[in-house]
Amino acid sequence: MWRAAVLLCFILQGATVAADNETWGYVEIRHKAHLFWWYYKSPHRVSSPVKPWPTILWLEGGPGGSGVGGGNFQGIGPLDVNLKPHNSTWLQKADLIFVDLPVGVGYSYVEDPSVLATTDVQVASDATELLKALTKEIPTLHSSPLFLVGESYGGKLAAKIGISVAKAIHAGALKLTLGGVVLGDSWISPDDFALSYAQLLHDVSRLSDEAVAPLNRMAAIVKEQIAAGQFTTAKMTWTNLVDLIDQQSDGVDMLNFLLDKGEGSSTSQVFPSTPNTIDGLMNGVIKEKLKVIPKNIIWQGVAIQVFEAMNATYMKPAIDEVNKALMDLICWLMKICGV
Repeated sequence: MWRAAVLLCFILQGATVAADNETWGYVEIRHKAHLFWWYYKSPHRVSSPVKPWPTILWLEGGPGGSGVGGGNFQGIGPLDVNLKPHNSTWLQKADLIFVDLPVGVGYSYVEDPSVLATTDVQVASDATELLKALTKEIPTLHSSPLFLVGESYGGKLAAKIGISVAKAIHAGALKLTLGGVVLGDSWISPDDFALSYAQLLHDVSRLSDEAVAPLNRMAAIVKEQIAAGQFTTAKMTWTNLVDLIDQQSDGVDMLNFLLDKGEGSSTSQVFPSTPNTIDGLMNGVIKEKLKVIPKNIIWQGVAIQVFEAMNATYMKPAIDEVNKALMDLICWLMKICGV
């Protein structure tokens, strides 16, 4: 059974801390840009040359969601916000790495706002630099196939990072095996999402007949703007679309149409009777445990600025990257099958 680990050592030079079955720390991936990561070694680890034990790098959505906080304590990590064991954790099947990406999210921070990432390509490059550093911090990465798993915007980033990591591996700059890329409800085609909203919400009785046509017209404008490469303008139109849906649907939760806005976002809905909020946990006992978080860093303190810095790339599709990843996989399968 997992419990909050006892601190074993503190290495100041690398801003890295090791604990029982855990390691975490910072990597300066660019000048004045510091990414925070947290690694869990599974207690169920069984590995062999035929079936090596996998490692999963979890990528949260947003951009601006914290993998170290949300993905970990509210998702697939060992403990919940009460610091009690989750009923189920992906550690039963893999080692886990959580990262606060893009830089500035969660515990990650920049010394100058000008070094916040503004493109998916920059975020992918930052993630690749992080992995180069982690191959020195986590010895098992050399023998454990790495799977990039992303949800929502994290899925879009997973596709981009997958391409960047594959290039680094082929160039000999990164010594690890990329096991695969897993995309969950991924934001890889924003225009297709926008065009699906009205009919879907109408089909589940969250929108009236009269609301569908004007929403579809606005979604068509989003598609036209994306096709013209007007990504910042498309984001503004998409935001207006979501606002209009909010008005016409009496506040449907866009992440779960069975709920109204706010019903699915509070910690109490996810963990009834919990005394902890995710913000209180991360800025309290977890920050104290980790020891390496600068005192002036507030967890998720600049998440909105991170989101806004990505304005020009938010609505840019990642279909080409997904297609390339699939083609690379097909080529690899043909080689090993002797085709």
